[in-house]
Amino acid sequence: MYGAGDVRVETVPDPTIIEPTDAVVRVLRSCVCGSDLWPYGSMPASPEGRRMGHEFLGVVEDTGPAVSGFNRGDVVVAPFVWADNTCDFCAEGLQTSCRHGGQWGDPGVDGGQGEAVRVPQAQGTLVKLPGGEDTALLPSLLTLSDVFCTGHHAAVTAGVNPRTTVTVVGDGAVGLCAVLAAKRLGAERILLMGRHTDRTDLGREFGATDVIAERGAEGVKRVRELTGGDGTHTVLECVGTRSAIETSIGVVRDGGVIGRVGAAQYDEVPLGFDTIMRNITVTGGVAPARAYIEQLLPDVLDGTVQPGRVFDRTVRLEEVPDGYRAMADRESLKVIINP
Repeated sequence: MYGAGDVRVETVPDPTIIEPTDAVVRVLRSCVCGSDLWPYGSMPASPEGRRMGHEFLGVVEDTGPAVSGFNRGDVVVAPFVWADNTCDFCAEGLQTSCRHGGQWGDPGVDGGQGEAVRVPQAQGTLVKLPGGEDTALLPSLLTLSDVFCTGHHAAVTAGVNPRTTVTVVGDGAVGLCAVLAAKRLGAERILLMGRHTDRTDLGREFGATDVIAERGAEGVKRVRELTGGDGTHTVLECVGTRSAIETSIGVVRDGGVIGRVGAAQYDEVPLGFDTIMRNITVTGGVAPARAYIEQLLPDVLDGTVQPGRVFDRTVRLEEVPDGYRAMADRESLKVIINP
């Protein structure tokens, strides 16, 4: 990405082993993330550009001498940050704060939207998957790199369980995965706030019991009408805008919890004296996907959940710029890339 709206497909050097902890992975599937749309809409022009893509799964092609447990031909998924999975933060389940980790597309690091990736800290980052390169589960397995784990993080941090009611703010891929995660954790009442019928219909299939198309004050009013005036015990904020967090505060029940995982495009959360009197907890943050993959993998493998249904368009690598445009124009929910 060279700037707002400027995504190009270019030939770059093939990745190779640089550090003994590296692996080289040939990409089977990648995708465009909703968070990629923020720089797509506002990134200043750059002569160097930035490698894009932080969600991918693929096949191990080579490993450094310090990497064990992986063989050439293994199918693997990579979480959206890389980490050694051994430092004190990783041991606490916070691989996003790994002392020796980083992000895809950083200087010297490949992005996932390409044919192959050099994976730093490969032994701690990659998770081996059962099945071959052609399994029909590839789309759902790909969601373990980010969106399904992110929706799950919102639900876990908010404390969703069979006794809690839930409002999900946002009908994007993360919001729909949050519905799926809340249902998986036992929630029986899940309100989905979204106005795109094709998406909210999928949300109902994922477990949403109510859909609220209204926004702003009208949306808050509608949620409260549906909950006897109280709001819901938990709110999963999956958008990242100021209006989304304001809505979340408006619909959460007194004593409730907001799990916010939307890539925040605001600097302050409006928590004044009126909210402190309501005993609202705001939690969430960037999802440590690596901590969740093994938990969620069995349900994906046996078909209990099918988060891959959030993908509604497939593009080849040369079509990725149009995939960005389609998502930005709301023509597509989430684009999967088949290099």
